[in-house]
Amino acid sequence: MEKTIYDPVSVLQNVGEKRVEALNELGIYTIADLLNHFPFRYEDIQVKNLFELEDQEKTSLRGEVLADAVVSRFGYKKSRLSFRMKIDQAIIVVTFFNQPYLAKQIVGGSEITVYGKWDDKRKNLTGIKIIGSTSVEQDADFESVYHTNKKIRQKTIVALIKQAYDSYKDVIPETIPNELRVKYRLISHKEAVYAMHFPVSPEQTKQARREVIFEEFLLYQTKMQLLRKKQKKVGFGTAIHYDIQRLKNFIARLPFELTNAQKRVVNEICRDMKQPINMHRLLQGDVGSGKTLVAVLAIYAAATAGYQSALMVPTTILAEQHSKSLNDLFDPLEIRTALLTGSTTAKEKRLIEEQLRSGEIDVVVGTHALIQDTVEFSRLGLVITDEQHRFGVNQRKKLRSKGIEPDVLFMTATPIPRTLAITAFGEMDVSIIDEMPAGRKPIQTTWVKPKQFEHTLEFIEKQLSIGSQAYVICPLIEESESLDVKNATEVYQKLSQFYQGKYRVGLLHGQMKPAEKDAVMQAFKQNELQVLVSTTVIEVGVDVPNATTMVIYDADRFGLAQLHQLRGRVGRGSKESYCILVADPKGDMGIERMKIMTETNNGFILSEKDLELRGPGDVFGNKQSGIPDFKVGDIVTDFNALETARLDAAELVQRPDFESHPDFAALRTAIAFDPMTSESDVFH
Repeated sequence: MEKTIYDPVSVLQNVGEKRVEALNELGIYTIADLLNHFPFRYEDIQVKNLFELEDQEKTSLRGEVLADAVVSRFGYKKSRLSFRMKIDQAIIVVTFFNQPYLAKQIVGGSEITVYGKWDDKRKNLTGIKIIGSTSVEQDADFESVYHTNKKIRQKTIVALIKQAYDSYKDVIPETIPNELRVKYRLISHKEAVYAMHFPVSPEQTKQARREVIFEEFLLYQTKMQLLRKKQKKVGFGTAIHYDIQRLKNFIARLPFELTNAQKRVVNEICRDMKQPINMHRLLQGDVGSGKTLVAVLAIYAAATAGYQSALMVPTTILAEQHSKSLNDLFDPLEIRTALLTGSTTAKEKRLIEEQLRSGEIDVVVGTHALIQDTVEFSRLGLVITDEQHRFGVNQRKKLRSKGIEPDVLFMTATPIPRTLAITAFGEMDVSIIDEMPAGRKPIQTTWVKPKQFEHTLEFIEKQLSIGSQAYVICPLIEESESLDVKNATEVYQKLSQFYQGKYRVGLLHGQMKPAEKDAVMQAFKQNELQVLVSTTVIEVGVDVPNATTMVIYDADRFGLAQLHQLRGRVGRGSKESYCILVADPKGDMGIERMKIMTETNNGFILSEKDLELRGPGDVFGNKQSGIPDFKVGDIVTDFNALETARLDAAELVQRPDFESHPDFAALRTAIAFDPMTSESDVFH
């Protein structure tokens, strides 16, 4: 049988069941995975001159072993291995901790190269490893360092990669089409793989990185563009021929004027809906920019064409809020709405399900309850998911499957930088509401130190005295020994005492049962509670126009995107609103975040800054975001390569011969085997 790089790692020598398990934990299943398990850094291991070294510098020293190593043991499984080494006319002591097995390699009279940390005062080298002790050639000045785990050592990974390369180098495919390789002067992928693992010079590694980064970006972007092409197939989706006059009349009856950004976005969505193709659009808008109204207009348009809509949101509170917004704007006689959540009684649920099947209900708003098997639609044409990154891919897919290729609109109030949007949502069209409704006052943001908190409490009291309400956000629920942060319970007790007899304080956190959370939130909305102490469960969707003050404790513990989301809970009414960041950041990044927050209310500017400061992994804070985990490329620092790959991929998939021409065969095969491409029917 012909070997390919997609063979399982078990085909290698010395790879038994346990080693397969250890490699699987690192995401290594095939030879391709192993060859693509690139180093995360390189160590300079060239031998240095003893007299040029700085104290505590990591270096390699070569010399003569004067006598066999001596191993002394102390404590449980602890040991010290020592020997003397002569370098020119100097004699130094080398010490290895907890590596007694190295003794057999340290023989008196032999030459040895040791990599370790130099102590200039003691003239001592604390050894890290012996160079030249693996089967890999050691004439290089750099050594690769890999991510590993407790079940497999660096040395073993290096040996396996060397074995895989030697056995499979002749079948390593050139995934990048030759015309692009020539255009960008890229080395072959075979050369790049070798140079990444066994570098000879920084220049060689730089060339290898260019090739590897472009390849993984091109692979991902080609998959995204194929999905776009599939969704844009004429006849593949539902053409919703809405009544444009009724829609215009509905907009004219609204008690407020749409912003230009809302008008532009509504036009983009309506154009998609009318086409006989599958709409797959992401609607981005800052907190308070009016995304819900855009969703209302899309739902109304679908209803005028006789199609049902489903709006899925992550929490019961948010579902109730959206349901109320829809009911306030729709004439119940014209557009029939329903609310379906975990709190809906069995009797109500049965009635709603019957009316959805019969088509009596035009739009249903709900939580995960919408994806239950018992929920069926008569003619589902539009699916809207709010804060879509809070739902898993399969949950979103299950809701879509309840209609015959319905149009799909994702909404998010988390402003996503363009760099992330084209990467994570490359298969979608993106609409952005980048304008706030008239009359919205910017939230005044200040940063105070914890010792000024008494003044903050007095400021809150002033706001409460004029009938307003306040949030106080804490990062933890209960006391933690490892983090010196104010916890919600302690702050709740402190505030209850401070405002005793004057104002009522409530507590909200993630460990409470849903019914308890809802009760507290409803009490706050009804102004039965004037101050709400909460963890970040308050972050999404809560709309209390009377709340004007947001205090965030230990604000330096949060990312900019999250701080901005929290700040957006106030400023939802006509009153002046305030956000107070209580923090004493120790590092430059924390100080920088506090300064940026006080300087701008623009979520898109903040999200770009957050991406620069913290990287893509932390902006969403979870794996549901859809952001791929690139092995070498960084979507911030390598953005030009990402954008180039996107444009090239878009051009490639539009070629009529893309799915048949031999020049693209390796790229098509790589997409089919790529773990990031779970859709097996991408070419059909």
